Amino acid sequence: MTQVLAIDLGGTQLRAAVHAGDIAALRDITREAAPASFAEFTSRLAALRAEAGGVAGIGLAVPGLIEGTTCRWIPNLPYLDGVDIAALLPDVQIGLGNDAQISLLAESTAGAAQGVSDAILLAIGTGIGSAVLANGQIVAGSRGGACSFGWACADMDDPGEERSGWLERMAAGRALDGIAARTGKASAADLIASARDGDRAAIAALQMPAQSLGTALAGAVALLDPEIVLIAGGISAALDVLAPQILAAMRRQLPAHLRGIEIRPGTFGPRAGLVGAAIAGAAGENWRRLG
Repeated sequence: MTQVLAIDLGGTQLRAAVHAGDIAALRDITREAAPASFAEFTSRLAALRAEAGGVAGIGLAVPGLIEGTTCRWIPNLPYLDGVDIAALLPDVQIGLGNDAQISLLAESTAGAAQGVSDAILLAIGTGIGSAVLANGQIVAGSRGGACSFGWACADMDDPGEERSGWLERMAAGRALDGIAARTGKASAADLIASARDGDRAAIAALQMPAQSLGTALAGAVALLDPEIVLIAGGISAALDVLAPQILAAMRRQLPAHLRGIEIRPGTFGPRAGLVGAAIAGAAGENWRRLG
């Protein structure tokens, strides 16, 4: 097949790779800070296309609401709001999607959800994205925004916020970095490493975000009855530390017949968005039909 440029654009980081037919052999070309402006975004797109060589398609995962090939609302990258990627790049095939749905495409096509008909995926990075596989199909919703799970709330007194949901503010990467700073750690990664080493203070500090995830997840599991819950994004590497607390909080809020639900890391971990973008770029605008 012809080459595809795969781009996983997060709130703080951009990854890109070239897909030439073998998902297991993506050729990474960059991992860098996310563009800070639309001009920088278009400049980096042009440079990445040049570096990749001739590409027939571009797959792009972004952290927000997508309709077709148009970015409708990207909270952490507002310069993309309203941008039609296909109009911006009319000479190539475009596979554009919400980062969590794109990650689930990777997992359902070639990863941990392969052969599974019903699953929930949480992509936890700067924010929290989510996606649902129902009866073998990735759910889009009426406007492409189904499963915006970072906006789940388990606090009746929370006043809400315009650009981030309760669960994101409690348990996403920025929240974990804030918790780490308050406990004298340099980053969330350092906090998790300390918990892994048995540091009681670090384990205690992670209790609130883990309980928030588990409590909110219980509602989704009760509603959808999935076979598995997958965790993608950077936090997937910390499941050995976080999963027991998440599961305990989730099972407290579930009926007996649903308490056997498993939480697993996705096969592709932090690379799920990149792998999914490669698959979506090869498929084009109708990539959800592959789910």
